[in-house]
Amino acid sequence: MNPHDEQLKAMVKMKYTAIAGQDRLLNQTSCCGSGCCSTEVYNIMSDDYSQLEGYVPDADLGLGCGLPTQFAQINKGNIVIDLGSGAGNDCFVAREATGPGGKVIGIDFTPAMIEKARANAEKLHYNNVEFRLGDIEQIPVTANLADVVVSNCVLNLVPNKKAVIQEIYRVLKPGGHFSISDIVLQGELPSGIQEAAEMYAGCVSGAIQEEDYLSMIRSTGFEQITMQKAKTIHIPDDILAAYLSPAEISAFRSSGTGILSITVYAKKPLTAKECCGPDCCS
Repeated sequence: MNPHDEQLKAMVKMKYTAIAGQDRLLNQTSCCGSGCCSTEVYNIMSDDYSQLEGYVPDADLGLGCGLPTQFAQINKGNIVIDLGSGAGNDCFVAREATGPGGKVIGIDFTPAMIEKARANAEKLHYNNVEFRLGDIEQIPVTANLADVVVSNCVLNLVPNKKAVIQEIYRVLKPGGHFSISDIVLQGELPSGIQEAAEMYAGCVSGAIQEEDYLSMIRSTGFEQITMQKAKTIHIPDDILAAYLSPAEISAFRSSGTGILSITVYAKKPLTAKECCGPDCCS
């Protein structure tokens, strides 16, 4: 891994360690997703989980950009992997869908998040929800295990997105599928946003072009790629003002650049192609 990637990962881990330690009410009221001032960007894109079966308020840190488990077509008895599981929000919704006969594995590389998620699972007496510390560029799960993979606004935090998509392909059973919510771009972001660490931790400046994102999925070997949901993300001016001048904000608004939250479905073929080396799935 190059030094720049290591620095990005260290920054993201530090940020989300701090979030894990915050009081939930403080975390929500400090972010514009709850209707207060727009002082933090990592929470402005979150969707409302409260109507989903299995929702656990203590596990909801408001850090996502979609509702992937709502679209994930999880069946009873399925094995589900959640990448970047945080405090366990999507895992507990997935557990409701799998029922007691299924299994849910949450993966996160922030120890404080794993600790928080495990504490939530223990309080709920869930014995079929497991949380593993690990990097999703090297998912700590055996191949061909999962029926479904979900993830909510996490690939943007990972420097090597292609490696993650290849890992998703590896851990899915033939015929298994994923449903992932993430941020993509249409057009180029201003350099002030691209270079801002806070914006990266908020899943914005780590975003890549929509077509590049979908192309990675196609080139890895997935099929039936479907856009399940898309919405435009509006970053308030008071957030942008920390990174851009008034003239730059005006130019950004009129540029046609789009920041989108998308939820994408794709399926691993029943006859999966054999990988013979690091580049054969590209």
